[in-house]
Amino acid sequence: MNNSMSNTEHQSIKQWPEQERPRERLLAQGANSLSDAELLAIFLRSGSKQHSAVELSRILIQHFGSLNAVFDASLEEISQFHGIAATKYSQLMAVKELGRRYLQHHLNQPTDLSRSDLIADYLRYELLGEPQEVFAVLCLDSQLRKLHFKKLFFGSVNYCNISINQILRYAIAQHATHIVIAHNHPQGLAEPSKKDLELTQHIFQACHLTEINLLDHLIISREYSFSFAEHNLISAQVFQAK
Repeated sequence: MNNSMSNTEHQSIKQWPEQERPRERLLAQGANSLSDAELLAIFLRSGSKQHSAVELSRILIQHFGSLNAVFDASLEEISQFHGIAATKYSQLMAVKELGRRYLQHHLNQPTDLSRSDLIADYLRYELLGEPQEVFAVLCLDSQLRKLHFKKLFFGSVNYCNISINQILRYAIAQHATHIVIAHNHPQGLAEPSKKDLELTQHIFQACHLTEINLLDHLIISREYSFSFAEHNLISAQVFQAK
């Protein structure tokens, strides 16, 4: 952000130079040119007596830790900030749901997941908002196209009990050639534990016996994703380069 914009942040956005206003910049340069705070400010439309919409948006993101966390906040949490009440909260929830439905529509179409980054993006979308630990399986055909995805096991915040036999039965029922397994760490880092490593090895061996290829095991956290395959913790790698 340039210095002139920094000097105008406390003013109403209507008083900003036109070329610096988020909505005008979006129309002229595209949505990708805007920061998270600027995009959120376009949605909020107005700030408070103390802060412009952009400044209020930045305060919200800094307080909750990320843009995703703002959308996951409760009405009680977010209404502590001047300028945010029930009406804007309901609009936030509506936008969140519209985004989810938009993505779900596209992900329900025949999906080519032949690149490891596409796999990670897909699984982050599916697991990132889960409040408890969830273990899921993504089934792929021989051309690495999505066959089916299912959240098989649900646990507590930091533990989930897994049945390898159930994983195999599900993959066989979907006629999967390849599978990718994933689980989330809702309140931790995306780093594998000793149990994660042992479980992955057992699943890999069981898949080998049934001629199903375990491509990867991904751990999803808010900050990032951990790929067993990219860290050479699974020997089978047939993904295209990113």
